[in-house]
Amino acid sequence: MNFKSYVKWSRMPTTWCPGCAIGIVFKQLTFTLEDIQMPKNRMAAVSGIGCSGRAAGYFDFDSVHVTHGRALPVAEGIKRANQELNVIVFSGDGDLVGIGGNHLLHTARRDVDLTVICINNEIYGMTGGQMAPTTKKGTKTITSTQGSAYFPLNIQQIITSNPKHFYARSSAFRINHLKKCITEAIAWEGFAFVDVISYCIENFGRRMGFKGPFEMLDKIRQDYKINNKPEGLLGDFELGILKNDDQKS
Repeated sequence: MNFKSYVKWSRMPTTWCPGCAIGIVFKQLTFTLEDIQMPKNRMAAVSGIGCSGRAAGYFDFDSVHVTHGRALPVAEGIKRANQELNVIVFSGDGDLVGIGGNHLLHTARRDVDLTVICINNEIYGMTGGQMAPTTKKGTKTITSTQGSAYFPLNIQQIITSNPKHFYARSSAFRINHLKKCITEAIAWEGFAFVDVISYCIENFGRRMGFKGPFEMLDKIRQDYKINNKPEGLLGDFELGILKNDDQKS
């Protein structure tokens, strides 16, 4: 089985903008599924609302496109109903940590056996480019025209606050590292969160002066570096994997 087996080609081309990082991450996920030879009848995917949520319709295996912010509770229900399934949540930062932030807290706390792939582009892209919980302080958006006055939500600290945890941060540029993070997340027994540093060119990047998606992708290349042996938490611009199997409180 190759990566093409996991894609519903009858729905191509996608609705994603040319050069969108979501397409990059989606493709690397299918490559990873090929590498580990994941049987399609043992998988289910769940996506919420947003550009990333469109992914549910492009998988050629059981998938669900749910209401805004509700990807995690639906995925948890699927997993609890059938423990044999590998349930993957593919959604954006606005859906997972904004609208669905409370679900993230408690699904992670309960250590539900899910693999979450978060397209973190720091914006509400589908609805026009509003400030998100992940928008960096000082960044101008259509709802923070003078620059965001707030620090972004620290997803890493939320996930790693649980004694047993798996948190990985990768990027749309470091595709080999991204595949490694996804592979380890799927293999992890418990809640695994893959935070993928991404970008939105049309409703975010162009307003900041980027001419095209390559410039945004190259900016990620310049800013974010891999730390293969992190000591403690990852730095603001570090990519890596943090995991702890200690279940003591």
